[in-house]
Amino acid sequence: MEIIVANESHFKYAQIISDTITDSAKIRGTGIAMRTPEYIIKRLQNGNAIIALDGDKFAGFCYIEVWGNKGFVANSGLIVHPDYRNQGLAKKIKKAVFDLSRKKFPDAKIFGITTGLAVMKMNYELGYKPVTFSELTDDPEFWKGCQTCKNFDILTRTDRKMCLCTGMLHDPKAKNQQQEKVNKKAFQRLKSIKETLFLKKKDK
Repeated sequence: MEIIVANESHFKYAQIISDTITDSAKIRGTGIAMRTPEYIIKRLQNGNAIIALDGDKFAGFCYIEVWGNKGFVANSGLIVHPDYRNQGLAKKIKKAVFDLSRKKFPDAKIFGITTGLAVMKMNYELGYKPVTFSELTDDPEFWKGCQTCKNFDILTRTDRKMCLCTGMLHDPKAKNQQQEKVNKKAFQRLKSIKETLFLKKKDK
């Protein structure tokens, strides 16, 4: 199995990616926004997508969307072909698109909205936290992408404050701040130990 950054050579998979997303939405009966082949092609050509291939056979896909003047990045459209499900592939693709997002947009907040418990678990393991929709991008173009979801009426009735999806966010700055606190505490402990040892040595 090959999991790589997609490019123009993968345009031929746009239709099957679109069809797989549509079929999954019908089977699950939950909210999944549809994606046309033309929409998929745009994501393939800008180096902001991950595709999984078994030889020449399509196995999985996920793409990056950039919002709010690069302040927010969404990992969207995660899909695995039925022939390759229940093999841990979704988790590998999710990790690959997350790493790509961090590499290309290191200062951006990475977010996603989903109804799937499996995706929520993957996000949590990557450091995402559940948040209210108000903490996500307010770019209307992002929310316009939900128009093809069967639950879009809920989103509009609540003025984009809530829906059946759960919003999840990874904030690299918050993580760095937390790490700085941990490092500072560790430094203070080390400093305290050294001072104690120095005083003991001096007393001798």
